[in-house]
Amino acid sequence: MTELLPIRDLQACCAPITREPVSVLNAESLAVSLKALADPARLRILSMVAAHEDAEACVCDLTEPLGLSQPTVSHHLKVLVDAGYLTRSKRGTWAYFAIVPGSLDSVAGLLATV
Repeated sequence: MTELLPIRDLQACCAPITREPVSVLNAESLAVSLKALADPARLRILSMVAAHEDAEACVCDLTEPLGLSQPTVSHHLKVLVDAGYLTRSKRGTWAYFAIVPGSLDSVAGLLATV
């Protein structure tokens, strides 16, 4: 099983891919992190969390708009948390999710043509 590289560490390991060739190890780590974004439901979840009041959302806020079951939404949220795009905080019986500050900027920076 491949270990995920948290998105916050990608800038430290990888220069923008247009500046120099990416090593095999860095390409594999970057691909795992980008794979977490390469799903329409996960992209929608990131957008919905960012646009939600206080820029955080409960899984209960996401299931109906996504048209997915709670276990499926929870799976997608776990993938995004493991990849470093979202944080999770538990309040009572519910988990709330927020975007990790700068996580999407880090991905954009890796793809920049600077």
